[in-house]
Order: sequence, then C-alpha cells, then structure tokens
Amino acid sequence: MIRYILKRLLIAIPVLLGITILDYFIMSLAGNPMEMMIGPRITQAAIEERAALLGLDKPILVQYWNWLKEAMQGNFGYSFKQNLAVTRLIGNNVAPTVLLMGLSLVLSMLIAIPAGIYSAVHQYSKTDYAIVTASFIGSSVPSFFLALTMVYFFNLRLGWLPSSGMTTLGTAWSLTDTLRHMVLPVGVMVFSVVGVNIRYIRASMLEIMEQDYLRTAKAKGIGRRRVINKHALRNALLPIITIFGMQIPMLFSGSVVIEQVFSWPGLGLLTMSSILNRDYPLIMGVSLLSAVVVLIANLVTDILYAIVDPTIQYT
Repeated sequence: MIRYILKRLLIAIPVLLGITILDYFIMSLAGNPMEMMIGPRITQAAIEERAALLGLDKPILVQYWNWLKEAMQGNFGYSFKQNLAVTRLIGNNVAPTVLLMGLSLVLSMLIAIPAGIYSAVHQYSKTDYAIVTASFIGSSVPSFFLALTMVYFFNLRLGWLPSSGMTTLGTAWSLTDTLRHMVLPVGVMVFSVVGVNIRYIRASMLEIMEQDYLRTAKAKGIGRRRVINKHALRNALLPIITIFGMQIPMLFSGSVVIEQVFSWPGLGLLTMSSILNRDYPLIMGVSLLSAVVVLIANLVTDILYAIVDPTIQYT
C-alpha cells in the first residue's frame, strides 16, 4: 500500500503540471487583466507601467514560466485586485467552504445511505416509488434555481432565515447565528446531491441482493435483517465509497454557485471574484487547490477500497 501511495503521488506531479498549463492558457484567452483598468482617469502610460511591473507585457509562455518558478517555491503571487498574497486570501476563505462542504457531505450521506437501502429492500413498494421520485426531482432541479426559490420563500415571504453572509452584520459571533445562516446553503447543496446518491446506492443494493450467496444465506434462514446488514451492506460499501469520493469534487465545484447566491465568504465567492476581475494569480491558486483536492479524494477512495475489501491488491 505504501508503495502504491508513493506511486500515485509521483504520478500526481505531471498531472498537476498539465492542469496548470491548461488553466493558464485557457485563462489567458479571456483577455489581459490590464483591460479592467481602462477608464477616463487612467492613462495608457500608467496601464503599460502597471503591466510591466506585473510581468504582463511578456509573452504568455514567459508569464507561465515565471509563475511556475515562483509556485514551486511556495510563492503563488499577489492578487491584482486586492494586492494581498494569494496564499493568505485562500487561507482566509477555505474554512467557510470546508465547513459548508463538510456538513453538506455528512448530511447527504446520512440521508442517502438509509434511504437507498430501504428503497432497495422494499422494491416496488409505495415508499420505494416515493423515494425514487424524490431522488429524480432532487437530481433534476438546478441548484441555482432551488437556491433562489428557497431565498424567496424562507427569507422574503416568511422571514424565517437569513439569505446572505455567514453572520449577521453588526452583531457578535454566535454559533446559533452561524447555523441559521447555514440552513439555506447547506439545504440546497444536500438536496442537489442526495438524489443522485440515493439512486446509486439503491441500484448497488439491488444488484448485490440478487447474488447467489445472498440467496443461499436467505435459504439458511438466518433472518432477513442479518442477511442485509451483515452480507449485503458490507459488499455495497464499495459503490458507497465511490459516491463519497465523487461528491467531494462535486461539492467543491458546486459551492461556487451556492456561495455566489448566498454571499457565503468562501472559496466559491473568491473564485467568482477572481474570474470577473481576471485576477490571474488568484485564479491559478484556486485552480491548483481544486486539482489537489480532487487528486487527494481519489487517493483516499482507493485506500478505503483496500480497507473495506481485503481482496483488492495495489501494486
């Protein structure tokens, strides 16, 4: 296992390098960041001086090489817009995103796993049809539309919940206040992913329950609950782990839309701001972090496979 992990880490180096190359060149197609400075009070000479100071007057290959050399030393540059270190900006905004994603991931799995198992065990029952219908609705409704709908009802019409920010402005921080601000964004993220999770888990359980060894266990009369909990559920853990690994990058990317709608002060809001301002260093920093998160999620998923199923061997 240690050899496999080291091998995956070595493979991750050219993967991350390729991702940064694609990101940098695609980002450059959006235009020069200095175009955002054009205005009646800004002279062309001032724009050219600023571009030379930031190295944006050089060819794109030279710009990328200069960025890569600094990044390999742990220096990801300074934000063009905020004039702060990229690492500092990301560090200040990563905690709210992790909090939002972590709670959404836990709640979605706590709902999806028992619902998917119950639906598979009680196939073709009224409850099964209700769960399947709800899962299709959850996976079909766009997250931004659901977010705006929930803001309209729970904030504008009913006035029960706040619709923006992480805390109420002008008040001291409190856990209760933060939790109230989290209800709507977490609710939207959970609703958006739990439907897909239920369908995956249900399909996995149905496939496993038709295996010959489960029919043999049932024929021995050891009890339906024991058959499901001891035999079927353990073998259904592999697809569940796959879903778990898939949800991390999905929630990370989905948080961009959710944080924008709810003005949540996390990486999603920071990403949108950097894109709108063509803030090259900040865009590259967030993109690199996203790529690292996806690679780590895949590695953790593979490790969990080996823990759950000892027959899996990695070389």
